[in-house]
Amino acid sequence: MPTEIVEIETHPTTPAAAAEGHVCGCQPDEAEGGLDVRTIPHAVRHAAVRGAFGAIPVGGTMVLVAPHRPMPLLAELTADANGALTVEFIVEEPGECHVRLARTAGAV
Repeated sequence: MPTEIVEIETHPTTPAAAAEGHVCGCQPDEAEGGLDVRTIPHAVRHAAVRGAFGAIPVGGTMVLVAPHRPMPLLAELTADANGALTVEFIVEEPGECHVRLARTAGAV
């Protein structure tokens, strides 16, 4: 059975907002946590994200920052979580995509 990635919402920023810094208010707070994969070597990015997401408890979230829409990675995470994952695109700019990942139920 193919997995399905559900996109919840996107908050695009304008070039003016980007010039002033990120101003849409969707940045993760300290309790949420985040992972900027742009600093991780490409060869180990998927494994690093899968490991970080695997440590998130049911009801927990993390924000992933990637250089593009990480669709293959999101498919892997959906499979890992047995569909117990919601995906929310919160920032999409050239070279930067912020995605909030939430574990919605325990894996079966």
